[in-house]
Amino acid sequence: MKIAIAQLNPTIGDILGNSNLILEAAKKAEVEGANLLLTPELSLIGYPPRDLLINPSFIADAGTQLLQLAQALPPELAVIAGTALPNATAVKLGGKSLFNSAVLLQNGAVKKVFHKRLLPTYDVFDEDRYFEPGENSNYFTLGELKIGVTICEDLWNNEEFWGKRSYAGDPVSDLAKLGVDLVLNLSASPYSAGKRGVRSAMLQHSVIRCGIPIIYANQVGGNDDIIFDGSSFAVDRKGDLIQVLASFETDFAVLEYDAAKQDLVGSGGSGHLARSTTDLSFHPAEGDAEIWAALVLGVRDYVRKCGFSKVVLGLSGGIDSALVAAIASGAIGPENVLGVLMPSPYSSDHSVNDALELARNLGIAIELLPIGDLMKTYDRTLANLFVNTTFGIAEENIQSRIRGNLLMAISNKFGHLLLSTGNKSEMAVGYCTLYGDMNGGLAVISDVPKTRVYSLCRWLNSGGYVGAVPPYPPQEKEIIPVNIISKAPSAELKPGQIDQDSLPDYDVLDDILQRLIEHHESAQQVVAAGHDEAVVKRVVKLVRQAEFKRRQAAPGLKISDRAFGTGWRMPIAKSSFY
Repeated sequence: MKIAIAQLNPTIGDILGNSNLILEAAKKAEVEGANLLLTPELSLIGYPPRDLLINPSFIADAGTQLLQLAQALPPELAVIAGTALPNATAVKLGGKSLFNSAVLLQNGAVKKVFHKRLLPTYDVFDEDRYFEPGENSNYFTLGELKIGVTICEDLWNNEEFWGKRSYAGDPVSDLAKLGVDLVLNLSASPYSAGKRGVRSAMLQHSVIRCGIPIIYANQVGGNDDIIFDGSSFAVDRKGDLIQVLASFETDFAVLEYDAAKQDLVGSGGSGHLARSTTDLSFHPAEGDAEIWAALVLGVRDYVRKCGFSKVVLGLSGGIDSALVAAIASGAIGPENVLGVLMPSPYSSDHSVNDALELARNLGIAIELLPIGDLMKTYDRTLANLFVNTTFGIAEENIQSRIRGNLLMAISNKFGHLLLSTGNKSEMAVGYCTLYGDMNGGLAVISDVPKTRVYSLCRWLNSGGYVGAVPPYPPQEKEIIPVNIISKAPSAELKPGQIDQDSLPDYDVLDDILQRLIEHHESAQQVVAAGHDEAVVKRVVKLVRQAEFKRRQAAPGLKISDRAFGTGWRMPIAKSSFY
């Protein structure tokens, strides 16, 4: 029996478009001689649909399109698609009004329905807000094969692997008790650095534990702040990865279930054959290459799915805006990127020259808008009010807000998406200006610490990849001017200013922030790890005080386990103790 995996990039709410993606994959599966096609979680409506789910017409439209899809599919091909289905008993018995479901489509009809049992409510997930958990695990029969169906989180309760049980139920163990021959999983598992290896290790462990091969189909693409890496795969009965699909791009593969061996065997297709149980060398390597690919995909899909074609950003001659410009060029092509230089009297000549050199290296358009005269106008307007006060943060921030206004004017005038360029280190401690450099529709590197910004830029210059279409061809020239990387970082809002006038060295700051934000360590634990107590206390205070800024920031692409986005839900007004 041949089984196809369609690693799709759905658009949330584009029910017809997503249906067509499934249909196209089904036609390809039919040509390849497949008997069964597996698609990702909620493949018909896109993931995560969030509050679209409370719109009755959205659910009704999805139901209508599901039936039309069933009738359009090749009749002999069995297709597993994901959608939200009404909970018919909710009115009388209580519970949520919807299920997160997988449906078996064949011969023009819905043959069987499976409901997700384990509903995540951590980080970016909020499924308990919308869905009723399924009560039982179940399977369908295709030929002589008993095939169990699970949805994403249903596979993530392996207490032996994690050292704890997160849910009362264990769908995989329940399917093993039912005697299934194969487990399918429809997934929408978001990307974070290093997660691909954890996923495969977890499912390999699950297969070895239960002795049942698993096929895992993950969504790919960017949806708002969340990036899905794809990286779908199949694990045979011995726990070996026998087929892995591409990361950060759509893909399709066919593999086979050998009835004599009672196991999966890879049969090629356009997916990648794994060479060992741990070989992921055909993916971008974990680290800079992986993060680059994720950010490029996130920008490309945000631009495309939000209806933009071009972007604009401010170029300061600093490393953050340089990296964002490179990512944008790689995502949508340099011809669609506009960089704007807005020097003030405090901007150094080398910063302007560095920005111009970067633009030449990338091949992006550039505009020069000096802001000195505008600053003088502000000074005159505020002179009476600010009389007998000293120059300080208010005056420094006026520069940033002038630049933010100019960038927003360009965005409004030409319909370009404004990209903000602040990094995670700055966002964490509030080293950013509301209504200034924080302006924008997408904060590209707001989950990238400053130290990683430097690492990514060095990687680019050492032969990293940049381009509009993956796989990205190696560069033969320097991308980021060396002076941008080597000079001390500075906002250049007053003479001689550098970031370390206000902040600890970024190596120190980023380690403290990672411990506080991602590892949830207390200040005392961070000090015990070797950091200066006064520095730690100051950083903790800055992180707490900056919450109101983060609440007003543009959506930022998530690449870590703990980003300042959908999954970050800190109160603004709170005790200073935590």
